[in-house]
Order: sequence, then C-alpha cells, then structure tokens
Amino acid sequence: MRSLLILILPLLIADQTLSARPLPPNQNFQALKNAKTVLFLGDSITYGGEYVVFFERWLRINHPELNAKILNLGIPSETISGLSEPGHLRHGFARPDLHERLQRTLKTLEPDLVIACYGINCGIYQPLNRDRFAKYQQGIERLKEKVETRGGKIVFMTPPVYDKHHADFDYDEVMATYSRWLVGKRTEGWAVIDLHTVMKKALQEKRKQSPGFKYSRDGIHPGGEGHRLMAQQVINFFSIKPPIQNPDPNAYGRIMMFLRDRMRVLRDSWLTEIGHKRPMRKGRPLVEAKRIAAEKSSQIEATLQTILKAKDGQDAK
Repeated sequence: MRSLLILILPLLIADQTLSARPLPPNQNFQALKNAKTVLFLGDSITYGGEYVVFFERWLRINHPELNAKILNLGIPSETISGLSEPGHLRHGFARPDLHERLQRTLKTLEPDLVIACYGINCGIYQPLNRDRFAKYQQGIERLKEKVETRGGKIVFMTPPVYDKHHADFDYDEVMATYSRWLVGKRTEGWAVIDLHTVMKKALQEKRKQSPGFKYSRDGIHPGGEGHRLMAQQVINFFSIKPPIQNPDPNAYGRIMMFLRDRMRVLRDSWLTEIGHKRPMRKGRPLVEAKRIAAEKSSQIEATLQTILKAKDGQDAK
C-alpha cells in the first residue's frame, strides 16, 4: 500500500494544475445527473481505464449526491470502423469490431449515458484514405443511432494524439482529420469532447520546456499524465463548479486504488459475460465480481467520508 501511495502522490500534486475554472450551469451535467448507468466504450486506452478512474474520483468526491454506476467496457485493439490491417493478424486475430458486441452490451447494461473514444485504431495506421475515413464515420453514426434508439445519450471523444514518427506520412494528421469531422458534428447537436486538439496543444507547450516530453512511451497509450489530461476534458464537459481540492492526499490515493480495483473486476467480468471476439483473459464469474465490487464500494464509501470530513474541517477554519 505504501509503495502504491508513493507512486500516486506525484499524480495528486499534478491534479492541482488541472482544476477546472468555475463554470455556469451546464446542461451536460443534467445528463450525468439523470444517469443511473454511465458506460465508457473504447479501445485499449479506455480498457486501461485510468482516465475513467480519475473521472469517477472527481464524480464521487464532488457530487456524492449522485449514484450513477460507472462501467468501463473498452477492449484492446478494437475499432468502430470494422477495419483491420493484414499485419495485425500476426497477433493471431483481426481487430475486433465494436458493432459485433454493441447490441448485446446495450441490451445487457442499459446505459443512460455512453462516453465513447475511438479513432486511433480506425485509420489502421495508414495514410488518410477516403474509404477508411468513411468506415470510421459510418461506425460513429451507427453507434449514435443504436444508443439513442434505446433512449440513451452519447458523448464522443476525439482520438488522443498519435506521437510516433513515420518517414513517409503523418498518422497524427489522419487523427486530426477524423477529429475535425467529429467536432464538426456539434453543429448538428452532437455532444463532442475535442480531446485531440487539447492534447496536441498541451504536448507542444510541454515540449517548449522539455523537447523530449511524451505523454506515451509508445506514442499511442498515454501514461498517468496523459490519462489525467483526458479525464480533465471529460470533467470540464460536465462540471458546474470548481472541484474540491485535496484535503487529505492519502485518502485521495486510497480512493483512487479502490475505484481502480472495482473498475477492473467489473470490466473483465462484464466483457466475459457479454462476449466479444478478441482473445484475452476471462474475467471472474459475475456473481463473484459483484461480491468483490461490493467490498470495494464499502472501502470507497468509507474513504469518501474521510475526504469529506477533512474538507469540512478545512472549511471550518
């Protein structure tokens, strides 16, 4: 436990720099307030889920009156376009397609609010191509239709930055093109968080001070700082008030660990229960996973009370 807290404390300090400015009443918050189940969908970045955990920590601490269940059902390698490059078969399987599992997922979990982040795999790491781009667009539109047909609301995130060098083309510009199209759908009333633009700008600013700075070691999967930046964009989208600052850093670290543990056990169990095409480890049986999640929920609630009492103590001074 102590070693984990040592790893987490630098992230807690950095959280202070990501505090959202006070915002006016936000209609987006109403969708969150009304939601009983919030479902995150995406590829390996979402499956890793650190940004989901940062978001849920903000929600539990800043809005303890809300009881939305937060579920993460991202799958590594997945696309929303249904495409897979031939080279991916060296892993022994084609890239999974969200739409193969989407109907089962929505029927089983009945989410009121879906937050989806796709794109980084959908261009299959090739130059911009009209047909591939169209497949991405069609996949996004199908997802929106399926969620809304069932009475849910959906928020899209543009893909994160791609930060690897190719000698003959710029794949991040492909992602920028995908992002511009998705952001453009705001004019039709779509809810879109422009992660790519924010992340690209932040990366450029970081490199003015530290030319070798990276959000991700492999150029694709963000580390802790990148996930915090991702989470902050989701938080900003829903936020209606300044966040509570860390009144008890140790408790902030503990609640993060308990949330992460709960997220992972439910993620893997539900993915196995619902089914998908990607070879990966099986989750625990759902009954067992729910038992473990309930234990974690008790730890989360106890830690949350510690944080809120520390806040009340600060306010009283």
